[in-house]
Amino acid sequence: MNQLSDRINNLATSATLAMAAKARELRAEGKDIIGLSLGEPDFNTPDFIKDAAIEAINQNYNSYTPVDGYVELKEAIITKFKRDNNLNYTLPQVVVSTGAKQSLANIAAVMLNPGDEVILPCPYWVSYSDIVKLSDGVPVEVQTSIDNDFKMTAEQLEAAITPKTKMIWYSSPCNPSGSVYSKAELRALADVLKKHPNIYIVSDEIYEHINFKGGHFSMAEFEDMFDRTITVNGVSKAFAMTGWRIGYIGAPDWIARACNKMQGQITSGANCIAQRAVITALEADPSSIKYMVDEFKERRSLILNLLSEIDGFKTNEPEGAFYVFPNISSYFGKTIKGKTINNASDFSLFLLEEALVATVTGEAFGNKDCIRISYAASQKEIIEAIKRIKTALS
Repeated sequence: MNQLSDRINNLATSATLAMAAKARELRAEGKDIIGLSLGEPDFNTPDFIKDAAIEAINQNYNSYTPVDGYVELKEAIITKFKRDNNLNYTLPQVVVSTGAKQSLANIAAVMLNPGDEVILPCPYWVSYSDIVKLSDGVPVEVQTSIDNDFKMTAEQLEAAITPKTKMIWYSSPCNPSGSVYSKAELRALADVLKKHPNIYIVSDEIYEHINFKGGHFSMAEFEDMFDRTITVNGVSKAFAMTGWRIGYIGAPDWIARACNKMQGQITSGANCIAQRAVITALEADPSSIKYMVDEFKERRSLILNLLSEIDGFKTNEPEGAFYVFPNISSYFGKTIKGKTINNASDFSLFLLEEALVATVTGEAFGNKDCIRISYAASQKEIIEAIKRIKTALS
């Protein structure tokens, strides 16, 4: 007899985590799986950040932290927002959480009522849709195309807005497509939103520093959007600190206070040692992590060149993050090695079982024609993985 809530029964399992778990199972069986599914840098956390954590331990930081974060960390975040994004937030407008995922969950919980619609340009990060649903919101997917670098146009945004629209959520650089919205493209979206003053924007900028085109721009930089935008960021990607679990927001103070209230009843403050280390990370010049960004750029060129040699893969050049999102719909309806490929999920599973390469179906990101391939792996692994894929499909 199922005693679980409808909420959990209707919740999808994270596709990225599910694929990683499946890959671990196959490794345990002795199979040599190359993992290109998780969005996790393969670098170690920089030593100067680790040293700051050790110093915090030695200084006996071991007590509960303020729900919204240490004041010193919030001050470092405010400085970072001003330095990198030309955004002027104050202490009450910043909330530190246990990862940017919790930041997003807080936002949904305090902003959405049953039936409120949230526009999600597709592809979107895998958890957006279910986080919205958990707060009784309604995801509204807006399909984009690889031919337009997976960016939503102003016309598409206007067409998706209804009287029930409460928010729009997007990431730039985007997970999973690597797309980066330019200032002009964001201005075009903002011009639409100006006509709808009750719609709020979540700008997820977790990949901000992994940007190959330069000139990252935040929606909140527009004066007429600042009071309607919640800027979400964290240290997981740029500083190779996924396991440290620190994310944060800059938001209108009434939204920040609500997130603080919500978090106080769920987890309270984030880990004390991680917070102290993040102060050091954010106070550092962004050039301190340039070596990682440079390596990701090399890997991007490598994997795009290798994929161009495989018939049926249609790619574009991502401008940020560390993913490629090829369209593989040309394989739909085909049978390869006795397995029929009906959709992107079939294709991703085929690659895992036949090529021993873990990827993620695009269906998890709201796109049925693509798969996500992470190049947060060594060049040696990338070369071997694409070689295996090419062999399996030939």
